Amino acid sequence: MKHLFPTLAIAALSIAAAASAAPFTYTNQRFGTVCTFPDEIFSIREPEPENGDGQQWSAPDGASLICSGILNVDDDTPKGFVSAEKASAEPGYKITYSKAGKDWAVLSGIKDGKIFYERRLFGKDGVIRTVWIEYPQALKSKYDPLVGVIAGSLKGP
Repeated sequence: MKHLFPTLAIAALSIAAAASAAPFTYTNQRFGTVCTFPDEIFSIREPEPENGDGQQWSAPDGASLICSGILNVDDDTPKGFVSAEKASAEPGYKITYSKAGKDWAVLSGIKDGKIFYERRLFGKDGVIRTVWIEYPQALKSKYDPLVGVIAGSLKGP
């Protein structure tokens, strides 16, 4: 019992630190994609792609986040996107949760040994806006509480 309290206290402080990390809002200039996330956690800004379609950030513990947009040149729909992803035979890729609405889709699962969560918004302006978060399975308790908040912040004009 004497050693249990310090362990629990450290765990509680770690969770509190993750939950209280300062929010940062990113706005993509090309597509107007917006997402908000704790940049104290996703602290490494990767080089922006030449086409300016989005941005990726990484965390020192192996997690990453992408906020981007693409032109919906194939007139894809949320249900079509989910169906295609569920039918994927890509090695190391398994969907464990999916849901589609009128103008949005959500996928979650495992890719290359990491947990991923993807939310897409299908805009009336012909742009699909995406937030993609992935993290090591061992860090599930750290990132699971953040995923819904980050994904819920995704929006466009």
